[in-house]
Amino acid sequence: MDINNSVALITGANRGLGRAFARRLLERGARKVYATARRPETVDLPGVEVLPLDITAPASVRAAAEAAPDVSLLVNNAGIQTGTDLVTGSLDAVRRELETNTFGHLRMIREFAPALARNGGGAIVNVLSAMSWFGVEGGNAYHLTKAAAWAMTNGVRLELAGQGTLVTAVHLGLADTDMSAGWPVAKISPSYLADAALDGVQTGSAEVLADQWSRDVKSRLPLTPEEFNAAMDRALAALTAA
Repeated sequence: MDINNSVALITGANRGLGRAFARRLLERGARKVYATARRPETVDLPGVEVLPLDITAPASVRAAAEAAPDVSLLVNNAGIQTGTDLVTGSLDAVRRELETNTFGHLRMIREFAPALARNGGGAIVNVLSAMSWFGVEGGNAYHLTKAAAWAMTNGVRLELAGQGTLVTAVHLGLADTDMSAGWPVAKISPSYLADAALDGVQTGSAEVLADQWSRDVKSRLPLTPEEFNAAMDRALAALTAA
């Protein structure tokens, strides 16, 4: 898919990765960029077309699809992290993360898939995480939602292949956003992540591993659970000690 002259819609485009996606799409020649947010007044990027959108609300998603029938590139970026564990944490918080990070993305795909088909197939970018593949105390609800979103992405890729829609999963460790502000470690810039994802779309890639952290984590998946957890403990200790 050619980014130039595309019509893109980005969820959570008011800050962080979403804002970087919108800015880079404009700079790379997108014909139109729909920048969406639950509070549209917080979108401050010149040149975009702003739409209100709450991906957890079916009526809001449906209204966005009706307002943007020309979309050829959907970027599912919006997400939350509550810092909740699975055994002792709030089930309401776990459900809220699932509703946003997994079902919210799926709801967007279901509503926009017909428009993508009408517009030649197009592409979907799902912003996932290296935490699709590992858990950590204080973040296991997030791990659950990203693992589920990874599986969902793999499933919809198969289901949408027949209409010519590329589905690209983007994994990263940490980007320099508000969500990662409490981690004093090396992070990639939002613009770097956006470019890596858009380059992947241009080349027809089903998966983008945007940084060394995500590449390292995925390379450990063939290990046994014991070996994998030990390797991750060492990697996390080295990361926080750096």
